[in-house]
Amino acid sequence: MSIETDAAAETADEDVEALGRELGEAIADLPEYREFEEKKAAVEASDEAQAKIEEFEEIRQEFMLARQTGEASQEDLREVQRAQQELHEIPVMAEYHDAQNALDARLEAVNEAISEPLAVDFGEEAGGCCQD
Repeated sequence: MSIETDAAAETADEDVEALGRELGEAIADLPEYREFEEKKAAVEASDEAQAKIEEFEEIRQEFMLARQTGEASQEDLREVQRAQQELHEIPVMAEYHDAQNALDARLEAVNEAISEPLAVDFGEEAGGCCQD
């Protein structure tokens, strides 16, 4: 490789990284992203939501341990599902999930636009996006 070729490759790398930063900034300016951040902050500030999240996580953890030892029952699974349903019924959590779904849909459209000229799913190859 010549010095000119090395310099051109380095410039191309810098251009791609700069475009990546611009894309990140543009995503942060999306209404869906701003709404998601707002709803996330509301969940974090809600004592009710935080208590239900903690309760759900405890029940889920107990279920996972019981499942690992082969002691989990259908009733245990129903208990996890009940706790999750109660959590999702809290208005602030429902709003958060709606905002998360809207953002996921928008980011999937961005992923498709990036992936189109490539022979791979960009989001999947980059380590995934917005997965719980």
